[in-house]
Amino acid sequence: MINLLKEVARGKRGARDLNYEEAAASAEAILSQSATPAQIGAFLIAERIKLESVEELEAFVTVCRSYALREPLHEGIDCAGPYDGRLRSFAATFPTAFLLAAAGLPVTLHGSASLPPKWGITLQDIIMEADIPSAALSRTSAAQAASRSGVLYASSEEWCPPLGRIRGIREEIGMRTILNTVEKLVDYTCSPFIVFGIYHNTVFDRLARLLIKLGYRKALIVQGPEGSEDLHIDRPTRVYTVENGDSGLDIIDPEALGLDTPVPELAWNARLQLETAEAVLRGGGHLAFYNQVLLNSAVRLHLAGRVDSIEEGVYTCKDLLDGGKAWEAYSAWKNTLLSKPSVTHPV
Repeated sequence: MINLLKEVARGKRGARDLNYEEAAASAEAILSQSATPAQIGAFLIAERIKLESVEELEAFVTVCRSYALREPLHEGIDCAGPYDGRLRSFAATFPTAFLLAAAGLPVTLHGSASLPPKWGITLQDIIMEADIPSAALSRTSAAQAASRSGVLYASSEEWCPPLGRIRGIREEIGMRTILNTVEKLVDYTCSPFIVFGIYHNTVFDRLARLLIKLGYRKALIVQGPEGSEDLHIDRPTRVYTVENGDSGLDIIDPEALGLDTPVPELAWNARLQLETAEAVLRGGGHLAFYNQVLLNSAVRLHLAGRVDSIEEGVYTCKDLLDGGKAWEAYSAWKNTLLSKPSVTHPV
């Protein structure tokens, strides 16, 4: 590890990108913890300063996947949002997952307890507010809930234990590292489709090249609120579509679909996130969040080829939302997690 560390930590002018084999060796040393905590911390900071190359990211994702429990439980869409959570925006991806499931598109959500740099409200925090204990998020229970509802939530530190073992180092560093990108691409259900959130538009091209290398059938990179995979409802959103080895920039404007709505400023916490999501899933709630779920669901249905246009997706999803089908999917998911799991392990 020392020799690899010297290559990435020579300073702004002297540092170089690692090749795939070197990066894979670094990832192995970090995830197996054969490197010392000091070496791991130094490497992560050096990479943060240098900026990760596509080859380094690919190697880290591949090694991280090798440590994870991955199973093609359902062929659907992976929703890859920030593990450091939200502070100022609605987590529309949570209710969107159940609306997509009601439309016949299985969904994989994943996350963990909050991480730096944002230390925001995570999907796991929202789930805990639904009175679902952490023990209910075992792989067995999660897979059973997915089979009955179409939505899987993978607790990353349960499905990829090395991520849990190096949490302490990441918390002490307190800033973004290469792992903030890598953990979102473990792809626990081997999904053919992914929607991936980014914060800065400067990484669009780099992430597009990475997703091409990772072999997704089709992907959407979204510059959403707080770096999330959610599209804005009060203004256009910049997105990159990745398909057939190519990618291109597009703008998705909610005004063109008659959905643009001013978003209220709210003091978000996990309870309010859950209450807002449940209100939308019942076919109500604030119009901004109702429309945001419609828009995100329609775009993801279109990405997966389940509808011919985003407009068709909006009409399809509105019927399902107002007709109670999304709430039924959510109820099936929640009730399964709250029931006693069977002894059969899914993987």
